[in-house]
Amino acid sequence: MTAMLDFENVNVAIADAPVLRSVSFSLPPGATAALIGRNGAGKTTTVRTIMGFTKASGTVRLGGQDLGHVPPHRRPFLGIGYAPEDRRLFSAFTVEENILLPGRVAKLGAGEARRRLERTYSVLPELKELASRPAGSVSGGQGKMVALGRALMLGTRLVILDEPFQGLAPVLAQRYAEALRRLRSQDRDITLLITESNPKLLETFADVTLTIERGEIESRVLA
Repeated sequence: MTAMLDFENVNVAIADAPVLRSVSFSLPPGATAALIGRNGAGKTTTVRTIMGFTKASGTVRLGGQDLGHVPPHRRPFLGIGYAPEDRRLFSAFTVEENILLPGRVAKLGAGEARRRLERTYSVLPELKELASRPAGSVSGGQGKMVALGRALMLGTRLVILDEPFQGLAPVLAQRYAEALRRLRSQDRDITLLITESNPKLLETFADVTLTIERGEIESRVLA
C-alpha cells in the first residue's frame, strides 16, 4: 500500500541551526497520527515542511507524489487541509465566509463547495449556528473550530492540525475531540496528523504516535 504521507531523510535548518535532522516516517491512508514533542522539538517545522514553508533537503511525498516540485500555494489543492497553531482567521469575514475561502481560492464549483461545507457542518455542527457571525467575535476555542472547518474544505486526503488543543478549556477540548471522532467515523480514508505537547490528550484517539525530540524522531508507537 502506498503511504499517504512519507518523509525520507528530511533535514531543515533555520539560520544555519539544524531544526529537523534526518526525519523519516510513513503514514498509511486512514491513519490518525499524533506528533508529540516539547516546544521547540520540531513539530511545527515538520508540518510547515509538508506545506512547503521551509527549505528542506530529503523527500516528502503525498500518496507517492514527490512534493519537492509542488509550490506551497498549490499543495492544498492536492487534498491537504492545514490548521496552523495560530488561527489566522479574517476577522471581518463571517464564520461561513472564512470556511468557504479555501474553496473559492481553489475555484471549486458552487455545488462542490456547498457539499464540502455541509460535510464540515456535519463534523462541526456548532459552526452552522455561528455561520453568520463575524469571525472576530468568536472565542479562541470557537476560532480553533473554525480553523478546523476551513481545513476540511480542501483536506480530502490529509488534514494537519498544529497544536489544536493548546489553550482550550476542558469542555472545548472535549468538543474538539468529539469533532475529530465524527470526522474519523465519516471518512475512514482521510489521514490526520495532529501535533501536541501533551501525549495524554491524544492517547485514546491516535493509532500512530511519533515522538520528536531535538528535531529527530525518537520513537514510533502503533496503537
